[in-house]
Amino acid sequence: MTTNHFERIKSAIEELSQEQSYKSVCHPHFKDHKMPSLQALEKIVSLSREIIFPGYYGDSSIRPDSVRYYIGVNTEKLYSLMVEQIFAGLCFMCDKPEGFDLSERKGQAHDYASQFISVLPDVRRVLTTDVEAAFLGDPAAKSKGEVIFCYPAIRAITNYRVAHALLKIGVPLIPRMISEMAHSETGIDIHPRATIGEYFSIDHGTGVVIGATSILGNNVKLFQGVTLGAKSFPLDEKGNPIKGIPRHPIIEDNVVIYAQATILGRITVGANSIIGGNVWVTNSVASGSKIVQFKPRDVLYAEGGGI
Repeated sequence: MTTNHFERIKSAIEELSQEQSYKSVCHPHFKDHKMPSLQALEKIVSLSREIIFPGYYGDSSIRPDSVRYYIGVNTEKLYSLMVEQIFAGLCFMCDKPEGFDLSERKGQAHDYASQFISVLPDVRRVLTTDVEAAFLGDPAAKSKGEVIFCYPAIRAITNYRVAHALLKIGVPLIPRMISEMAHSETGIDIHPRATIGEYFSIDHGTGVVIGATSILGNNVKLFQGVTLGAKSFPLDEKGNPIKGIPRHPIIEDNVVIYAQATILGRITVGANSIIGGNVWVTNSVASGSKIVQFKPRDVLYAEGGGI
């Protein structure tokens, strides 16, 4: 390294170390306490998948005489990691360290983690219906095992079900990180706050967006590129967006929404409806409706604009 190279690097280090340089992107945190870790959360998701779908993930084969041991070991690992990451999330969300009781939050992390473990049987039950819906809804699927192994939607929905369960318990930050991991992995963006019923399926999946206040009933099927989004946000007296209000669609039972459809605002798509591809829906749709693109009759125009 020449003197010139060394001076450039030294100068960059000095600039990067100036508080004014990193203040806007640096999170003030408790001394000696770690922030949530994406690597640890990846392990949490992996262990959750191993527990929910025994034998499909991880290195161990599953037999009836060993399944209790296998799930027990993985659940203990999951519990320890969950306590650590939930505690880190609780610390991260506190903006007044002087009024923050670390021992109380550690106990809260243990409570949240045990509550999450206790709902895993129901998470598995609901995910089983999602696998069933994907298998029955795709003629190309040869088995439910193929669906679990190969379908990106199942990976994304698994992350969503895990994240949603954590959010319902009251865990901050971690659910959103888990759902965004699936977004990066599959291209499917499901906010953990969305409410989604049983037998949910996404065919292909890339580009699907489901907003935070969306409500989906049972047996809803989406295709790639579907957006369940919001229209422009209302503003408060200071001109800031008002958060926390319902702003995404309600999709009732037995609805199919085809590729690239965009459904915006707090509207309702009634039960047993079909929304065709590439349509834009901003008004409520009655039950049993079929919404498709309008196709005008072919018209031939002669020179000069006549028919």
